[in-house]
Amino acid sequence: LAAVVLLENVLDPNANIIVFTALKKGAVYALVAVSMNLLNGFTGLFSLGQAGFMLLGGYAYAIFTIPSDMRESVYYLFDGSAINFSFPEFFTNLFGGGGVGGAVGMVLGVLIAIIIAGLVAAFVAWLIGLPVLKLKSDYLAIATLGFAEIIRAVFQWNNLGRITNGANALKNFPTFTNFNITNADGQIVLRLSTFACFAIAALCIWLIVLLINSSYGRAFKAIREDEIAAEAMGINLAKHKRMSFIISSFFAGVGGALLAMFMNQVQAKTFTSTMTYEILLIVVLGGIGSVSG
Repeated sequence: LAAVVLLENVLDPNANIIVFTALKKGAVYALVAVSMNLLNGFTGLFSLGQAGFMLLGGYAYAIFTIPSDMRESVYYLFDGSAINFSFPEFFTNLFGGGGVGGAVGMVLGVLIAIIIAGLVAAFVAWLIGLPVLKLKSDYLAIATLGFAEIIRAVFQWNNLGRITNGANALKNFPTFTNFNITNADGQIVLRLSTFACFAIAALCIWLIVLLINSSYGRAFKAIREDEIAAEAMGINLAKHKRMSFIISSFFAGVGGALLAMFMNQVQAKTFTSTMTYEILLIVVLGGIGSVSG
């Protein structure tokens, strides 16, 4: 993290845009890959719904962070937004507007919105997990892949346009550049955009590692190795499978929010099955059941 801060403030971001683009996207995909690995690698559940949960997280983050005065221009095809609430705006006003208070309010609002994004994805995972997790192997993969495709189609439905903006992109929400520290003249004093991306991803991966090394993580690995033996040892299979699925989806939702911040916009057509396959490829190449890989 210290190296990222040093690199970002020594190199010119405009001249080395490819470097920082690769770093940010790498950090986001690292988080999503580890969240997928928790389910596929450590619990042995073959799911292909990661792009769908990322879509939910990305949209939830964007919807709850677009400033009120920007919503009319973003939702211009639907005569405004049905939701006129912004977490960064709320906390900025709470801490007294500009200056340090405004900056703290902005950062706090963004972080709360990222957590909300994860919770939305986790809630939907809980709903679909009730019937879907009764399936195994390829059937589970097909069901979760189908869910991701259905979610993508639903979010482009014009009847939900006042919430999702239909097939159009949501934009004008806070991104990683909002973490840069500026002076009174608006000049950047300390660049922290790449650091913010790395710090959030690192924190989430650290929490997943703590979970894997806990008694719950050992239960997940027992289910992966032999479900019958795990159940004989007293592990509640349905409960632990659902827990793994929900937690994995939560961090996928957080990853979706970070991806929206990276892309400066969020649009349903971006979250295709190809994105899930890219993440699965990262998991396979890094080693199924390996966090460092």
